[in-house]
Amino acid sequence: MTTKAPTFTQPLQSVVALEGSAATFEAHISAIPVPEVSWYRDGQVLSAATLPGVQISFSDGRAKLVIPAVTAAYSGRYTVQATNGSGQATSTAELLVTAETAPPNFSQRLQSTTARQGSQVRLDVRVTGIPTPVVKFYRDGAEIHSSPDFQILHEGDLYSLIIAEAYPEDSGTYSVNATNSVGRATSTAELLVQGEEEAVPAKKTKTIVSTAQITQTTRQARVEKKIEAHFDARTLAAAEVVIEGAAIQQLPHKAPPRMPPRPASKSPTPPIIAAKVQMARQQSPSPVRQSPSPVRHVRAPTPSPVR
Repeated sequence: MTTKAPTFTQPLQSVVALEGSAATFEAHISAIPVPEVSWYRDGQVLSAATLPGVQISFSDGRAKLVIPAVTAAYSGRYTVQATNGSGQATSTAELLVTAETAPPNFSQRLQSTTARQGSQVRLDVRVTGIPTPVVKFYRDGAEIHSSPDFQILHEGDLYSLIIAEAYPEDSGTYSVNATNSVGRATSTAELLVQGEEEAVPAKKTKTIVSTAQITQTTRQARVEKKIEAHFDARTLAAAEVVIEGAAIQQLPHKAPPRMPPRPASKSPTPPIIAAKVQMARQQSPSPVRQSPSPVRHVRAPTPSPVR
């Protein structure tokens, strides 16, 4: 059988009690087998005989000592001791009985927080008051009891709620109520647990173009359009000159070539060739000048003298 020496998962906490009010000490103990629990005040064993009206109990790992109505004589050091076959453990705290009173006051309040799924979350408060206030944690109005999933710790004036592993369903409004015989105080905060599918959105980048850049780009586009339109007009104005079945393209930026004068032909020009030449001259923007054919003077034969 597995055995385990006693340990205190939550030790005793000191108590300030108003005279005539109740005072309670409580500790949480873990041990296998179940330990034997004893209480002491200033080293003396406590029992109903030594301290009339005292209530001592131990159940489900919780050791509790309740004094229904305290007086100044009850002030002192209180100790709880747990013992089993594997070992022993003790925890000690103070009881202060006073006639003064003070309502609960938060010196440290709850803080809203955001956590990732599966992470541990800790919510802390610090609260004081005379008599010592009773502190309880709530989520969306429902009281939270200490458990393996939601552990409530108390050390001095520090009260903590620890969520061992947070999930999105643990999100909500958490509050702490502190109450004593003369007053009550509350602190509230929000807890947001983000699931694994929830990712932080990436920031969008923006390209900013200045007015000067826009103006320069617009002007450049206009100049390019004008050059393109001018080029298209000059291209359309160009023509092809066809001379005797050969296509010659005339460039818009060069003057048409000058044709050398054709030598005079002794034979008459056929009418078909003459028509082609006349058509080419009409189509050409700069007609080619040709030197006129020289005129031949034929001398008539000299008549022979009549004999």
